[in-house]
Amino acid sequence: MGNYITSYCRIKNQTIEVNGKAIPIGENNAGAGFLIEAYKQLGLNYPKFHKMDAMCKLGFIATEAALQGSGFIERNKPENIAIVITNKSSSLDTDRVHQNSINDIDKYLPSPSVFVYTLPNIIIGEIAIKNKIIGENAFFVAESFDEKLLVMHNKLLINQSQTTALISGWVDYDNGVCDALIYLVEIADDSIKNSNFKALNEITLKQLY
Repeated sequence: MGNYITSYCRIKNQTIEVNGKAIPIGENNAGAGFLIEAYKQLGLNYPKFHKMDAMCKLGFIATEAALQGSGFIERNKPENIAIVITNKSSSLDTDRVHQNSINDIDKYLPSPSVFVYTLPNIIIGEIAIKNKIIGENAFFVAESFDEKLLVMHNKLLINQSQTTALISGWVDYDNGVCDALIYLVEIADDSIKNSNFKALNEITLKQLY
């Protein structure tokens, strides 16, 4: 038995790959439009998606793409699944929208629907609610993708808590640029292990990213 990545999704340069296979997206490939097209292409049905900010949409899509057909949620108890996500810009893209709404004192009108997304860990909350996950969670902000940080915290949770499975990775959205890697980690034995699973280590994460 060992810690294996059983499924993953990489989103970069307005393209989506799930376990190394590209998913074609429609023509509206700019910024938030790309995320809406991806939502449609994946056949998702979650009305709250349309209320999310762009970063949350990005993390939600990457997670759902990695989960589709994986059996991950069915195999693992909700209290044993942890969520660990990192990025470099926190929620800066939405913070700017909020700041613009309060800059002019004569037109001071901050919107609660924007303000709620000025917290980066909102993305974890949306993933947890959608998939009924009630395990540990953490959000880290780093200067760049940090495979060492992710592997260290992933293994720490598995070794020192009730966590037996993780949704983890990198979700960054800033000025219309999507950059995400979401991977699923499980303690794999012969009952679920197959040749497509990848060992959880720094080399693997660096290759996937």
